[in-house]
This record gives sequence, C-alpha cells and structure tokens, in this order.
Amino acid sequence: MKNNLFIGSLPYDVTDAQLEEHFKKAGKVISAKVIVDRTTGQGKGFGFVEMSTEEEAKKAIQELNGSTLGGRTIVVKEAKPRE
Repeated sequence: MKNNLFIGSLPYDVTDAQLEEHFKKAGKVISAKVIVDRTTGQGKGFGFVEMSTEEEAKKAIQELNGSTLGGRTIVVKEAKPRE
C-alpha cells in the first residue's frame, strides 16, 4: 500500500484546507487536494490525500472511512495508480 488515499462523497463546497484539517486526526498530511471543475470552480465530490507514512494512511482508512465531513459521510480508500 502507498501513502495516497482517494476520498469520495465529499461535499461540493469543501476546500483543500478543510480536507487537510480532517485528515490531520490520523497523522501528518503531505498534501490534500479537492478535485474541482475547471469552468465553475466547484468541487466534483472527490479528492486525494497523501499521508507521510503508510501506517498513517492505513490509520486514516480505518478511522476516517465513514466519518462525516461537511454533513456528508465520506469514503476513504487507497488511491489506485493512474493508468
């Protein structure tokens, strides 16, 4: 497993900073990025978080999958590499 996580079911108005703050509960966050629509700037409902270690990534999956962020229950799982 790598340190990169896919985050799904995000509220459309969540920011990178809010995402990072939520994941700090599980350890050190290297980066947190909400994917946004290029034309509207609105979030697409998913993003990616990179944790500093594989152990912290596993902890984030265990503790934060099914947690609530901005009133929505989020999905946290290992990010698959780009093809």
